[in-house]
Amino acid sequence: MAVAAQVGCSWCLDVNYFAALNQNLDLAKASQVPRWRESEVFTPLEREVMEYAEAMTNTPTTVTDELSASLLGRLGPAALVELTVFIGFANLAARCNTAHGITSQGYSDACEIPLAGRPQTSGAASAS
Repeated sequence: MAVAAQVGCSWCLDVNYFAALNQNLDLAKASQVPRWRESEVFTPLEREVMEYAEAMTNTPTTVTDELSASLLGRLGPAALVELTVFIGFANLAARCNTAHGITSQGYSDACEIPLAGRPQTSGAASAS
């Protein structure tokens, strides 16, 4: 969802919030992903994972050796590879959706907590 928020894929945010509801995940956290830096609901590891997702999403990427090493130490090699692949897939899906003009279909309308909007001051991935 951090990738979707950064890229601006409203469909991805919409459907993933709906999935969070149906998988009994923490809706307060799910709703705050677009503003994860300002929100106080995330653990330090969750923040680091979203930082990594945004760093991978930036064009060009801005993943540092320090961030990779920290996540490697906290997650282990297999989980870091899985996380990286998942973020890569999220980028593919979000960018394809936005390129084709696919927008929110109202899935999250059935949920109790509306999605938080991304702050205007944060840096978005640059267009190419």
